[in-house]
Amino acid sequence: MTIKKKDILDKLAEEVDKIKEEAVSLIPKKIKKVIADKNEEDLSPMAVLLEENPVKIPQVGDVLEGVVIDITSNSLLLDLGALGTGIVLGKEIKDGLAIGKVKKGDKVGATLIDLENEDGYIELSIREASYERAWDDLESKRDAMGVVTTKVLDANKGGLMVEVNGITGFVPVSQLSSEHYPRVEDGDKNKILELLKKLVGKEMLVRILDADRTTEKLIVSERAASSEKEKEVISQLQSGDTIEGEISGVVDFGAFVKFLPPAKMASDRESDKLEGLVHISELAWQLIDDPRTIVKTGDKVKAKIIGIDDTRISLSMKALAKDPWSEIAEKYKVGDTVQGKIDKINPFGAFVYLDKDIHGLAHVSEFQDVYPGKKMDDVLHAGETYDWKILSIEPKDHRMGLIIVKEEK
Repeated sequence: MTIKKKDILDKLAEEVDKIKEEAVSLIPKKIKKVIADKNEEDLSPMAVLLEENPVKIPQVGDVLEGVVIDITSNSLLLDLGALGTGIVLGKEIKDGLAIGKVKKGDKVGATLIDLENEDGYIELSIREASYERAWDDLESKRDAMGVVTTKVLDANKGGLMVEVNGITGFVPVSQLSSEHYPRVEDGDKNKILELLKKLVGKEMLVRILDADRTTEKLIVSERAASSEKEKEVISQLQSGDTIEGEISGVVDFGAFVKFLPPAKMASDRESDKLEGLVHISELAWQLIDDPRTIVKTGDKVKAKIIGIDDTRISLSMKALAKDPWSEIAEKYKVGDTVQGKIDKINPFGAFVYLDKDIHGLAHVSEFQDVYPGKKMDDVLHAGETYDWKILSIEPKDHRMGLIIVKEEK
C-alpha cells in the first residue's frame, strides 16, 4: 500500500478524532473548571489537549523509528505507526545496516528522505541514521576512554587503516602495542611496511584518541587500549628487579627487550610479554656510538629495572656488570703518563680509551697549551695511539681529564 501526503494527514485526522472522543473524560477536573470559565471557542477540550500535546509533522532529515514488517533482497518496509509505512531501498541498507543483521520485529532508526517518492512511498535512509549513530557512539567512547574491537583493512608506511562502526580510522605506527610495533633495525620504511601488511585482516583492541565527524577524522590507539592491562601487570614490578628477556629490536638510541613478568613466567604467549628499553647509555660501561656493536635482535640478555613511568619500563644491562671505575685507583693515578687510543674527536676535544672500559677527555683548551695556534684534528687522528698525562680522575662521575704529551723531536 502506498502512502500519499493526503493519506498521512487523513491518518493524523483519524488519530485526532479518537483523541477528541475521549477528551472530556481525560481532562482533569481542574482543567474542566478552567474550560467552564473560558469561551468554549477559545479553549475547547480539544484545544487544551493539542496545546499540551501538539502533533508534529515529520520533516526531511528527521530520524524516525519504525518496526521492520517485511524484508526483501533490496528493501525494508517499516511500520511508522500513525504515519503509515516507510521504505528503505537497497542502496541505503547496504551502506547502513546489513540485511542479514535485521529481522522482522526489530526496531530500526531511519532518516526521512522524502514524504512521497516517485512510487508514493515514505522514503527512508538507514545509511544516514546509521552514520550519525556511529559517530555518536565513537564520540561517546572517546569521551569515556572506552576500548573497542577493530579490524585492520590496510597498511601504509605510517600505520594501519582500520574500521570502527563502519567508519574508517587510522592507527599511527607510534600507537601500536609493543606486540605489533615493527622493530626494524635500519629503519627501512619498506621493511616496516612489510611487517605492517602482515597485520591486515587481524582484529585488535583500540582506544579512540580523536573522533571528528566534521572532518571525518578517526584516530585510534592500540597502545592506549593495552595500557590499562599493562599497568596492572607492571604494578607487580619494582625498580631494582632483574629480568631475563630477548632483544626485540635495536635502534640508534638503544635496544628493546621483551620479557615475561613474574606472574606469567610459565606462559608461551607473545601477548603476555612486556617490553622495556635499554638506553644506549645503559648498555655497557664504555662509550657507545652504535648499540648494534653491543647487542643484536634475538640475543638473550639480563637487565635491571631502573625506572617505571606509567607503561614505560627503563632497563640497564650495565647495572648488572661490575663498574670498572670502582677500581680505577688501582690502575691509574693523577700525574701518570699513559698510552691511549683516540676514539673520536669533537669540537670540544678528543675522547681517548686507556683500555676497553676506561676513557678520558682531552679538552681542546689543554691541547692549545701544548700546540698553540694549531687545530686538534691537524695533529691528532681518531684510531691512533698517543701518550697522555692524567690531569684529573672522578670515579663517581666516570670522568678523567687528559692532556697530550708533546712528542720530542
